[in-house]
This record gives sequence, structure tokens and C-alpha cells, in this order.
Amino acid sequence: MHSGRGGGTIVPVPTETANERTVVIVCAHDEQERLPATLAALADAFPSNTRIVLADDASTDETAAIARSAGVQVVSAPRNIGKGGAATLAARAVLGEADAPEPPVFVLCDADLADTARHLPALVQVVRSGQAGLVVGVFARRVGGGFGVALRFAGWAIERRSGLKLRAPISGQRALSAPAFKAAIPFAARFGMEIGMTVDVARAGFPVVEVDLPLAHRATGRTFGGFVHRGRQLVDFLVVYLSRR
Repeated sequence: MHSGRGGGTIVPVPTETANERTVVIVCAHDEQERLPATLAALADAFPSNTRIVLADDASTDETAAIARSAGVQVVSAPRNIGKGGAATLAARAVLGEADAPEPPVFVLCDADLADTARHLPALVQVVRSGQAGLVVGVFARRVGGGFGVALRFAGWAIERRSGLKLRAPISGQRALSAPAFKAAIPFAARFGMEIGMTVDVARAGFPVVEVDLPLAHRATGRTFGGFVHRGRQLVDFLVVYLSRR
């Protein structure tokens, strides 16, 4: 674990207890292939009283149907509005829980984690320990990706706007305390969500730490589609950077 200054270790997966509540928001757009394994891993890793909500960014495949068949609450965007917008709709659907006498820890994750989603309780336990308001999951092993331009810009933008130096500035695998969750909403639009969240939470005075976990997701790689995807990310990163002046 580290607090934005380098280092980090893989944290053993702890067991959530039934009297500790968690709300998990799974962000998805056309993830019918990997979503079933992700939901199964979450159900296995967290206690039965965990509330799992799918933030569906107007998927055109069976993503929403798969989630409903698994007993997961689905909040669907009326059209493709991007990750940040869809996640904000889901966050507002559960925001009332942040004001409960014993509020839950809120988890955000991507739908393509598949079986590795079972490691996310480690992030929750760091929040429960009081060490941080926002905990970011760092992929212990990088898979795919391009030349790192978008990633480096994201790190630079967060450092410029908040003073934090993170190794995984755009990781979507995060856990937040209830007060930090409220400070982060609404999330920044589209792919700017994680940059905006980090800056907003840090500016609100909550400690931010990173934890290495053996996570894996569907990587885009150095393909034409992958470079188009990262180009769109870079545009969104620039927009959220300018909006946090």
C-alpha cells in the first residue's frame, strides 16, 4: 500500500464480515462476455448483504439482462453517455445510503475484471481501517496498453491539480468512504471520471492511497481500435484537467 509516493505491496484478500455493509457499482458497456464471471466473483467475495448495482452505459448486447438474471440492480443510461455519466446515475441511486447511521463503503469497479474481482475486498478493508477516504487498486501486472501517453498525462494532471503522485491514475477499481463518495459526485464525464474523482476527493481533504492487487481486465493492446480508444481517453483527460483549474 502507498499514499501516492511510490512503493506498494500486494495485500492478502481479507474476508468481509456480514455486519459490514458495502455497495458495489459495476461500470459496464457491452460486457456480456466477462460480466458473468465478474458478478460471480463479487458475490463470492462479499457478504450476502452487499448491494451490487450495474451502471449500464446503454449497452446494446445482453449486459443488462445478465445482471438482472443474477439479481443485480441495473441503472441504465438512456443513451451512450460515457462511463462517468452512467456511473453518476448509479451513484445517485445509492447516494441515500451514505447518510445512514452506519454507512457502507462504496466500491467502483469495471465489468471486465472477471474472476479477479474477488480481490476487491482488500480495498474496502483499507477504507474501514481509517487509513484513507479513497483507495485505488493498482494492477500488479500490466497487460496490453499502448505507449503510455494517456496514462502519463493522467498522472501529470492529477499531480498538477492535487499534488498527488499516483502509479495508477486511471484505474477504475476503487473504494471510498461515504463522505469521500459524496464529495466525488457527480463524477467527471466519460473517461475523465477517475482523474476528476481523485482530484475532488483529495481537495476535500481525504487521504488517497494505492494498493497493489492481482487484477486483470480486457486490454485493448496496440491495435487501431486500441489507439482510437486511448485518443478518446486523452481528450477526456484534457477536458477534466481544464475543468479542475
